[in-house]
Amino acid sequence: MSKAMTQLRVLVALVGIVAVAVTAIAVTGASAKPAANPYHLNKEGTLTVGMTLQFKPQMYLNAKGQPAGYDVVLVKALAKRMNVKLDIKNLDFNGLIPGLVSKKFDMVSVGLSNTPERRKAVTFSRPYVPYAQILAAKRSNTTAATIAAWNTSETAITSLQGSTAEQLVQKTFPNAESKSFPDQNAAFLEVATGRAEGIVVENYLLAQFNKSNGNTLKQVAFKKPLHVEYGSYAVQKGNFALAGYLTKFICSQQKSGLLAKNYKATIGAPLPPMPACR
Repeated sequence: MSKAMTQLRVLVALVGIVAVAVTAIAVTGASAKPAANPYHLNKEGTLTVGMTLQFKPQMYLNAKGQPAGYDVVLVKALAKRMNVKLDIKNLDFNGLIPGLVSKKFDMVSVGLSNTPERRKAVTFSRPYVPYAQILAAKRSNTTAATIAAWNTSETAITSLQGSTAEQLVQKTFPNAESKSFPDQNAAFLEVATGRAEGIVVENYLLAQFNKSNGNTLKQVAFKKPLHVEYGSYAVQKGNFALAGYLTKFICSQQKSGLLAKNYKATIGAPLPPMPACR
């Protein structure tokens, strides 16, 4: 074999090696590039959140008509952490889960309880907000502070329609008349005007109602709250990438003390004990 032919074959082999290396680099680079929409947002670059902005101080419209409250502070921090725009959709409580299922938004931020029934339709993050469910009545009400005294057919107890409070009324006071309303204020006013004897509601919502309505209602002095539970974010069924990110975000806020700080600033009370982060 001539020297020229040998040199030509060596050159061809080197060209082949270089081509393979370039291809490998290109493939590796493509696989290493982060996904454009890793959390499967409906609209890339925008986090769309469903809320019911009528639960002051957790979430509401301020004097300027802008979203405000504990949940709003958190989702704003979340969107900033994700480096995406935030789009808050305000609608009635009963429309939140159907809207999430029909992909009108990416997540629901209204403090939903993680129940087996709801898990059939959506996927939940870890808890981010604590609730204490209590029974409230007019200040003039003299009914004894016992379950038995309130669990009568002559008693009407209100709640927010579709909420765990409504389920709690039916479970705790099965003999009483359960009256649920799609609007939280309507449930309060039913008691304040004497058309119902009591309302099952979160304790902080009672404080807010009383602040705006002359302190007309009181918490019935049971030995302990009817129930203490936690609210979680909900995402579209099976979107574990977003649910997992939300869980990590909540834990980072909790461990840093920002969760307690924001709760105190917006709710006006110390943050109750939260489940430990793993």
